[in-house]
Amino acid sequence: MSLMQQLPDPQAADRTDNTVTHDARDLIPNGHKADIVLDGQTYTLRITRAGKLILTK
Repeated sequence: MSLMQQLPDPQAADRTDNTVTHDARDLIPNGHKADIVLDGQTYTLRITRAGKLILTK
C-alpha cells in the first residue's frame, strides 16, 4: 500500500466561482518539492510522507 493517497479528480468539484484547481502532484512532478515564486519571494511547496502539503517561505 502506498503512503500517497489518491486525490479526487479536481475537475469533479462543483465550482460556482472562478477558482482554478491544480493537483499538487502536477506542481511537484518529482514527488518531493517545488519552488513557487510570488513577487520576488520564493516559497517551497512540499508533500510529506503522510500525504500532507507544507508551504514554507
